[in-house]
Amino acid sequence: MAECGASGSGSSGDSLDKSITLPPDEIFRNLENAKRFAIDIGGSLTKLAYYSTVQHKVAKVRSFDHSGKDTEQDHEPPYEISVQEEITARLHFIKFENTYIEACLDFIKDHLVNTETKVIQATGGGAYKFKDLIEEKLRLKVDKEDVMTCLIKGCNFVLKNIPHEAFMYQKDADPEFRFQTNHPNIFPYLLVNIGSGVSIVKVETEDEFEWIGGSSIGGGTFWGLGALLTKTKKFDELLHLASKGQHTNVDMLVQDIYGGACQTLGLSGTLIASSFGKSATADQEFSKEDMAKSLLHMISNDIGQLACLYAKLHHLDKVYFGGFFIRGHPVTMRTITYSINFFSKGEVQALFLRHEGYLGAIGAFLKGAEQDNPNQYSWGENYAGSSGLMSSSPELCPTQRARSGTFDLLEMDRLARPLVDLPLLLDPSSYIPDTVDLTEDPMARKYWLSCFEEALDGVVKRAVASQPDSTDAAERAEKFRQKYWNKLQTLRHQPFAYGTLTVRSLLDTREHCLNEFNFPDPYSKVKQKENGVALKCFQRVVQSLDALGWEERQLALVEGLLAGNVFDWGAKAVSDVLESDPQFGFEEAKRKLQERPWLVDSYNEWLQRLKGPPHKCALIFADNSGVDIILGVFPFVRELLFRGTEVILACNSGPALNDVTYSESLIVAERIAAMDPIIHSALEEERLLLVQTGSSSPCLDLSRLDKGLATLVRERGADLVVIEGMGRAIHTNYHAVLRCESLKLAVIKNSWLADRLGGQLFSVIFKYEVPAE
Repeated sequence: MAECGASGSGSSGDSLDKSITLPPDEIFRNLENAKRFAIDIGGSLTKLAYYSTVQHKVAKVRSFDHSGKDTEQDHEPPYEISVQEEITARLHFIKFENTYIEACLDFIKDHLVNTETKVIQATGGGAYKFKDLIEEKLRLKVDKEDVMTCLIKGCNFVLKNIPHEAFMYQKDADPEFRFQTNHPNIFPYLLVNIGSGVSIVKVETEDEFEWIGGSSIGGGTFWGLGALLTKTKKFDELLHLASKGQHTNVDMLVQDIYGGACQTLGLSGTLIASSFGKSATADQEFSKEDMAKSLLHMISNDIGQLACLYAKLHHLDKVYFGGFFIRGHPVTMRTITYSINFFSKGEVQALFLRHEGYLGAIGAFLKGAEQDNPNQYSWGENYAGSSGLMSSSPELCPTQRARSGTFDLLEMDRLARPLVDLPLLLDPSSYIPDTVDLTEDPMARKYWLSCFEEALDGVVKRAVASQPDSTDAAERAEKFRQKYWNKLQTLRHQPFAYGTLTVRSLLDTREHCLNEFNFPDPYSKVKQKENGVALKCFQRVVQSLDALGWEERQLALVEGLLAGNVFDWGAKAVSDVLESDPQFGFEEAKRKLQERPWLVDSYNEWLQRLKGPPHKCALIFADNSGVDIILGVFPFVRELLFRGTEVILACNSGPALNDVTYSESLIVAERIAAMDPIIHSALEEERLLLVQTGSSSPCLDLSRLDKGLATLVRERGADLVVIEGMGRAIHTNYHAVLRCESLKLAVIKNSWLADRLGGQLFSVIFKYEVPAE
């Protein structure tokens, strides 16, 4: 969030550069490549949306061309790496006070280069007021869109594309936000939009919604009556007064009438019996703060009861609240939450949205971009370019109190492929990927934030080393360091900024920041070298496995999987060893492993299962490059194929740490097939299929996987899922429940996590699970 200068500094005569402390090009990012615009102008805030194309670097791998050569050289790497430019789509959303609108329009006009459109979609009451100014400044025709349609479209979009968009507000909790994991099917729901009045809309599908009720008593009522009572004209100042007030000085409570609780009706003594009831009889002056608090309670309780009654009437349990009356103010969310809980007896949830203020702008943009069909794609929040949710709670973050004079940013990247649920999840609606919620666990949060801070120097060093021919790599790496460090400090004070804080979100934020400064794959050269070394050992490892008896071989295969999983550059305990001892290899890793019985040990049950009929099809989520994929996973895959089981091997679509990518796996598989007839024939006959997950994360979210992978899982009738690695099987999916057999295995390479799970460094998790009948 970019703090602005003195109040009024954004008036039409001043430049935008003087209005804000952040450079304008860090707010209106990539404006020169903006293609399409939309704007939502409310009574006090403007929300601007635009779509741009972003050029960034990607690391590409390809096999060497050996035509004209007798043989490949022994010292030659298994493939070549090139860094290429790629163009992707990004959505930008910027929220700012209306006082800055003219200066912002001037800045946009001066920097527009490649816009394709002659029209700007506009919604909100201010679209009429500022129509002429927008058309004059931007030379774009204003096309007015229906406010409610835009709100619904925007709400559907954020609920589908941002997993931790919705939250409950809990007054005395630390932190006060409790995020909900979005269900795959977001419909039906109730949207209560509190603007000047209140509109209540039942949303049943993407395009089907119905206005079912409302009230003239809304945000405008609070503002208008508040101004009359307190002589305070600004909405935010009224809320600030209310946050310091004591409503019981003005309101008549049940105990004021009955002398205590009303037992007959089951009403507590502290319940409000009459809003402003004391003002009729008391011979005294009431403070502005107390009157503002009483008024806020009166209107919030009225809206809460109305929403609750409509939810019950239409059998809905999800009620989302939005509109300028909310705007993330704790005192408002607190009173609405209390009201909903009270009148529904806890059966209906009051839910708020992280990006509530952007719904109209998002909807207006989607209306204008219908020919591009943006809903056919999946989108992901870019943490590097987004402000995140800021607390307005006075006791939590004093530096963020002044809500006026700020620019708030949201960026979303279009993903290459649509993402869907894994069809094998037992109950997608209850699936939570992450094992530990750092938002709710202060000790764990403190540890992991420190852990990521301490690892920052190593990441910077690795990023610079990955681009030895670049003259500005060190400078870009330093910018990355600063940006990610700032994100970590924000998360120390506001762990809820990007939804539920987890190890996965910390890793993903780091990847976003690396990409922001054109470090697409800092471990590309490490992976290239390790893949080359491991490929040279493959035949020897397979021959030694084939020489073993059946039962001995099954244990050796599992130990090989686990030993391979030790090679994780994301774990400090391992990277320290790998950097200090270049000779550390597969056999050394085996000796590091915990002896059986392992910390979690279902191996005997797995062995028994292998004595039965073969699985039809195994889906395997691979982890690291090098020893892990080549000497651990591929021998295991080979054994399954030999048993008659088809295999789908899923690897990351994009790079993260030293995890193997889909494009790298294709080359590795090709090289292994040249050495091994079982792998060769399986690839030829499509009994072994290599696919991409749709992810670029060291962790795994089974609710956001490549649609092609999900289709293949259905078509092949997958009945075994194997998830390997600390990020995929412990930080995420440790508690995931599947409708088929599953194998989750990892070596614990973090001492804190080992201690939490009751083990030691290099303890083994081998968790074989069979679904209940």
